[in-house]
Amino acid sequence: MNAIIILSSLGIIAMLAEMFSFKKSLWYLVLAGLAVVFVVNLLDWNLDTPEQQFKNMILFDNYAVAFGGLIIILVFAWFLISYNHYKDSELNVSDHFSLIIFSSVGALILVSYTHLSMLFLGVEILSIPLYILAGSMKKDLASNEASLKYFMLGAFATGILLFGITMLYGATGTFNIVEIGMYVQKSSEISILFYSGLMLVLIALAFKVSAAPFHFWTPDVYQGAPVLITAFMATIVKTAAFAAFFRLFSNSFGLIINDWNFILSIITALTIVLGNILAAYQTSVKRLLAYSGISQAGYLLMTILAVNQESSKMALLLYTASYSISTLGAFGVLYHVMKSKGSDSLDSFNSLGKTQPLLGFVMAVSMLSLAGIPPTIGFFAKFYLFSNLLSMGNTYLWLVIVAIVGSLVSVYYYFKVIIAMYAKEGAASPLMLTTFHRALLIIITGLIIIIGLAPGILVSMDNFKI
Repeated sequence: MNAIIILSSLGIIAMLAEMFSFKKSLWYLVLAGLAVVFVVNLLDWNLDTPEQQFKNMILFDNYAVAFGGLIIILVFAWFLISYNHYKDSELNVSDHFSLIIFSSVGALILVSYTHLSMLFLGVEILSIPLYILAGSMKKDLASNEASLKYFMLGAFATGILLFGITMLYGATGTFNIVEIGMYVQKSSEISILFYSGLMLVLIALAFKVSAAPFHFWTPDVYQGAPVLITAFMATIVKTAAFAAFFRLFSNSFGLIINDWNFILSIITALTIVLGNILAAYQTSVKRLLAYSGISQAGYLLMTILAVNQESSKMALLLYTASYSISTLGAFGVLYHVMKSKGSDSLDSFNSLGKTQPLLGFVMAVSMLSLAGIPPTIGFFAKFYLFSNLLSMGNTYLWLVIVAIVGSLVSVYYYFKVIIAMYAKEGAASPLMLTTFHRALLIIITGLIIIIGLAPGILVSMDNFKI
């Protein structure tokens, strides 16, 4: 709970930066605050008896600490990537930073909740700042459209979530996810009201993670929002949403998996197929990454289908870490390309590998990782994920085959970017990277390769039973 309190306090301090004239040092203060939050969060690791907080509504167990730590690292990396953008622009830095921090508070709540009302609050605290940030380019029509679509459809999905929570409470008499699981265990016959609530919650969470057929908002919102805000939504938001998804289904619905796994299997397969096929037709790299994110959501949904496997937690952590790091690297390069050429089209990447070797290399490694090609972290993440699902027998063999075929399709569109950078001719980029950003991109690329070569760095955490 201390991590949430400190992070919330940091958001309030960021709001006061303009009033008390310390805006120029705010970026450094935020990074220092995030470092403190990471350490405080880590202190709850491997406690013998994790304490329930806030009247048994929040639990910081190893699962919450692991995903909370990943989220804090990603937020820290996001602030590093965004340094020049907020330093050079006329945006109100204190407002933007405070909204990002408050959204991160919602993410921490989503990985640690044990009460459905906290699930709702976490979703709203995470989402509401992003409705604003998506439309932060006030004079850009696409940004305004993205904000409106995200808000309208997000509000609609929240209504479905609340309706589902209400039905679950009506059937079980509790909002506690563990007690809901006990109700399932003890009931000889589960009411239709319970199943209706389960389906509504499943639909709402599928919307939040942009799973098909509830994905239609994602490409337009990702395309219209500022590129750095899109990067935040594609990484931190998705990680928190899937951690919340898994926590709910493992605690409450794992014992009746045979009643909902077929529906989720169809959603998973549809997400992988549609995401990969539609991505192959894109000429905008930003939109390509949006559809790529949809297909990656399909792979992540496979961990929910194996929710009763203890290793599924590790598979989810490894895959979200792999996807998020690779996506941050890709968006880091895209930000510089758009800043230099004013476009996110595939043609903007022509000859990038020759004119800007570092940017080309970072983008190539990120694309290879997202495609799941060794020796990157993306390869082992997919291997571990598929192995985890196949360990359950032949039940999901068909789904793994669909996922493998989807991965082969993804190679095509990821390599379109690589081919554009190294095999096509384009105008030289006038962009000059600072030493700081060069070092940052090298570190991100190094993580993708090093963890890919030595995945035991993350897998060893499984010994502590996250």
